Amino acid sequence: MEETKRHLRKTREGRVTSKSGDKTIIVLIERRVRHPLYGKEIRLSSRVHAHDEDNRASVGDVVRVMETRPLSKLKRWRLVDVVSEAAK
Repeated sequence: MEETKRHLRKTREGRVTSKSGDKTIIVLIERRVRHPLYGKEIRLSSRVHAHDEDNRASVGDVVRVMETRPLSKLKRWRLVDVVSEAAK
């Protein structure tokens, strides 16, 4: 019997900006890229909806999310772990 290989899934770190309903968080992922012609570093950001099964994350936490199958209309990521909690 052949074993099927599972694709490597993308993981990203970001900050939780809001909690949208039960078991859903919105994560802001920021990255820096260099402009191809002028060389200036540009900050790009993406907002992703992520599934938080146990409601572990709160607003301001830095979290790690992993790409997954579509869970709803907007959710394509799920929470892996909370890297650091927000200062109270």
